[in-house]
Parts: sequence; C-alpha cells; structure tokens
Amino acid sequence: MSVLRRVVVVLHEPQNPINIGSVVRAMKNMGLDHLRLVNPVAYDPSRIEAVAHGTRDVVERIRHFSTLDEALADCIRVHAYAGKPRASRWRRLEPRESATELLAGAADGPVALLFGPEDHGLENDALDRAHATVTIPTTPHASLNLAQAVLVAAYELHLQAGDATRRLPPPRHGAPAPSQEHNERAFETFSRALEAIDFFKTRNSELVMRTVRSLAFRAAPDARELDLARAMAIEVLRTIDRVQGVYRGGYGKPGASDTHGGE
Repeated sequence: MSVLRRVVVVLHEPQNPINIGSVVRAMKNMGLDHLRLVNPVAYDPSRIEAVAHGTRDVVERIRHFSTLDEALADCIRVHAYAGKPRASRWRRLEPRESATELLAGAADGPVALLFGPEDHGLENDALDRAHATVTIPTTPHASLNLAQAVLVAAYELHLQAGDATRRLPPPRHGAPAPSQEHNERAFETFSRALEAIDFFKTRNSELVMRTVRSLAFRAAPDARELDLARAMAIEVLRTIDRVQGVYRGGYGKPGASDTHGGE
C-alpha cells in the first residue's frame, strides 16, 4: 500500500464547489485519496465529477466535519498552507521540506495537509493547530488559487513517495547506445567531411575534432541517431564527388558508393 494513503487533504470552509472539484482532480493525479471538508459550501457530488472526470472513487470517500478539530483528530502531524509568511510564532517550511516530514510521519499514522478558505486563508486559531506552516515560493505576485496550492503540495509528496507511476513510454524502436568502435567510425567520417569542405583550412583539426567528440559525448546519442549524423557527413562527401564530376565533364552516379572510404 502506498504511503500516500496515509495523507489526508483538509479544506477548511471551502467556498466554491468548482474549487472542491479542482482539488479532487489534483489529488487524483497525484495519488491522494482522502479529502476532508470542514463546513463546506453546499455542492452536488455529480457536479464535482463533471469538473474532475474519473474521480468517483475520491469523491465517494469525501468526509464532512462540522469543526476543524474533528477533521484533524486522528492526524499525528498537520502542515497548514499559508499564502504569505506570518509572524514567527509558527515554524515555516517550503513544500518539499513539508513533504519529507509528512511522509516520515505517515509511517506512524495519518498526516494532514490543511488549506483555508479561498478569500482569506486560514485564521490564526486554525494555524495554531498545525505543526508547521508551509509557504509556496512565488514571485511577489503570490496569487495561487486553492487547487493550485493543493497540486503543488501533492506533487512534492507524489515524487518523494516514489509514486510517480505514470512514466513516459520508451521509444517504439529504441536503439542501443553506440559502441566505442561505432563512435570512432562516426568521428572518422565527420573528420573527412570537414576536411573535404576545407573546414580545417584555417582551424586546427585536432582541436576541432576534440570539440566534436566532447559535444557528441555530452549529447549521448543512441546508435540510430549517431548513424543519422554520420549519414549526413557521408552525403556531404558524395555531393562533393558529384560536383567535382560535373567540373570534370562527367556526372557521379547518385547511388555510387562512398569513394572516401566506404560507409
């Protein structure tokens, strides 16, 4: 079972049903299942699902409470999100630090992310119930809405819990890494192509090729990508042969083999 099952999101007196739906959507994307609402605005659960498609499981688990103390009663650690830093009486964290602490605490019991009303956030008496306050670093504009704040918090938890389960698929026809022999063959072709266009006429060939090697190794192309780059260099050599054939009064065959050493 994922440790994120021990994390609950608590919305204290949310004022807009659309925001509740957006929070549910953020939670579903990041693997959080448990939402608690304290004195929420009246809302239709079916409308929540209209805002957050495919979240019926999360919506069906929503619990309602009349007081904040009831909503937090079983939580062993509470982190309250505050829009702006307040007086120094509360310990302050950033979202990443908060996620680390909450996941550590989740091994022993439920932990909570607490968010206040959309218009003014959490009052001081609500913040008094938190083990720490959390502020999301922003520009001076600092105007995240409720669901955005929940998403930032959930994202940090999701990554640190190792629950980033939606991975990008590998390329359909993934190619292996090139061998050292493969690399050297490509570099030799690059060098011949540069020499053929007189690139080394005013440049030190050794230094240029050292830079080409460094660039290629930093880019870390796979074997197919390196072959494509080498094919470009070979085509430069073939084009030069064809052009030279024209000046000699003949035409090189388009399909002729690489006369500078083969492919």
